[in-house]
Amino acid sequence: MTGTRGRRRPPRRWGSFPTTADVGVWATGPGSDALLEALGLGLFSVITDLRTVRAREERDVRASAEDAPSLVVAFLGELLLLQQTEGFLVRALRVHAVGDPPTSVVARAAGEPFDAARHLARTEVKAVTFHGLVFDPARGRARVILDI
Repeated sequence: MTGTRGRRRPPRRWGSFPTTADVGVWATGPGSDALLEALGLGLFSVITDLRTVRAREERDVRASAEDAPSLVVAFLGELLLLQQTEGFLVRALRVHAVGDPPTSVVARAAGEPFDAARHLARTEVKAVTFHGLVFDPARGRARVILDI
C-alpha cells in the first residue's frame, strides 16, 4: 500500500495472544489509521481464517467517542456488530481516523457474508473490552482484549 506521496508505508501487522479465559489482539502500524485497520483485521482473524474470505462486498463503518481508547472499543464493537447481525466477515479495511488523538473514525470494510462451506468458524467473540487496552499511535502499537 502506498501513501499519498508515493512512499511505501511500513506494513501493518497484527496477531493474537492468550489471556485468562479471553484472547488478545496486538497490532503495529504507522499511525492511528493503520493501527485501527490492523486491530480490525486482527479481530476477524480470531473469528475466522482470513485467507478464505473474499473482498466481494463493501460496508461503511463509523464510530465516535470521547477519547482514543473509547474509540478503539467503539470501532471494533461496530465491526463485531456487523459480523453478528449480518454474518459479514471483513477481509480488508480502509480507515480514516479524525482528530489527534482520534475521536471518530470512518472506514470502508470489504468482505463477504459467512459461508459455512468455505469459512472456518474459529472463535465466537462476544465483546471488545477496555481491560489492558493500549492505543499508542506515536509508538505504532496497540492491543485489546476480546471477550470470548
